[in-house]
Amino acid sequence: MIMKMEEKVMKPKTSWNLFWSLFLFFLVFQPAGGAAQEEKVYTLEEGVAEALANNWALKAKQEKLDQATSVKNQARANFLPKLSMNYGYTRLGAAKSIRYLEDLTIGTRDNYRWQGSVVQPLFTGFALISTYRLAELGIDQSRMEIELEKLDLALKVKQAYFEILAADQALKSFNKAAEALESHVKVARSFYEVGMIPVNDLLQSEVNLGNAQRDVIVAKNATQLSRSSFNTVLSRPVNAKVAVEDILVHKPERGNFQDYLQKALKNRPEMKIVEINILKTDQQIRLAKSKIYPEVVLAFDYVKEGDTPDVSGSDLHEADEWQATAGLSWTFWEWGKTYYTVKEQESLKKELIKTKMALEDQIQLQIKDAVLNLEQAEKNIPISQKAVEQGEENLRVSTERYKAQVSTSTEVVDAQRYLTRARVNNFTAYYDYHLAKAQLLRSMGEY
Repeated sequence: MIMKMEEKVMKPKTSWNLFWSLFLFFLVFQPAGGAAQEEKVYTLEEGVAEALANNWALKAKQEKLDQATSVKNQARANFLPKLSMNYGYTRLGAAKSIRYLEDLTIGTRDNYRWQGSVVQPLFTGFALISTYRLAELGIDQSRMEIELEKLDLALKVKQAYFEILAADQALKSFNKAAEALESHVKVARSFYEVGMIPVNDLLQSEVNLGNAQRDVIVAKNATQLSRSSFNTVLSRPVNAKVAVEDILVHKPERGNFQDYLQKALKNRPEMKIVEINILKTDQQIRLAKSKIYPEVVLAFDYVKEGDTPDVSGSDLHEADEWQATAGLSWTFWEWGKTYYTVKEQESLKKELIKTKMALEDQIQLQIKDAVLNLEQAEKNIPISQKAVEQGEENLRVSTERYKAQVSTSTEVVDAQRYLTRARVNNFTAYYDYHLAKAQLLRSMGEY
């Protein structure tokens, strides 16, 4: 009896212990849905790779390849025999009979007929071959359009990546400027309190501090927007947290214009797309000329008839019969329609050849622009670094002069503004260099 009472007492306690153990387990180990998301850190290469794998616009473009493959399969089916069938019922007003022999009936009022046919084209004036070749070229063009989308996407990723870096560096520079101006305001306030400077000097310092704090707010928004842009290109949630590795280093690019140009003319998908379109016009010309030739087909028909729905024959119907036909059709005069269709396609080919020449000129200009931008950015890096060093020294001297009351607050504020601009120019020179390099690769058809 005592043992049973102890069991009754222990069970509730054991249940509560189990409940609290499970509660603490889920509290500690459950996924933190409402907690801050883990910030993912990307390298430039990782960002490009993820965009190429996940970007919705690229995936949509890849569907074009499946569509082009289906068009090719449709064209291939035209070479093969076509099978068809039809079934019909005819009700006559009266049974057919021979008039001069009124008692001789040669038909029935109820007539059922089933026919199966096989038609095989033998010659179409090369139209089928041209159509199939056009479909193959359509697949090649879709592949090139996908490569073009990849090149543009990779450049977008790099631009978004550098925008994050630039926004982060700008925020750091504006934070430093605000901190320095805050320190300056403290000094100015202490001078004002002992009567060393007028109130307007203090107010001027506070106004400049307010402007600097406003710049920090704007810079913070820019960092968030740049991350949202990066996430969008990678098809990630727009508010997902993201960080990128800084690349405030550069390796001087050594190359020459002609080498870059040769790579571009060889690799650029735009060039290949134009070349494919020129080949397509050749097939369109051949397709148009196919109307000059006759078409030859072979047909086989199998027929079943009867006066009942099962078409099993009757006294007045053959149960089944077949026939094979070789047919030729030829439209040999259409008042010049075929001739002008051919002329249209020949003119289109000339247009594409001239478009290709214009594209070559455009590519040369793009390469030249990218090379000049790269050289300019590379030259700006040491200049901007020197400017930062000079700006820091200028601010230090101006601050000391102000503390010694041999200069005004305006001199300190100007020195801080010059330093902030120098810092922005410095990191901008680095990112301009990397962006120019990315644009050069894009111009050469690479990423």
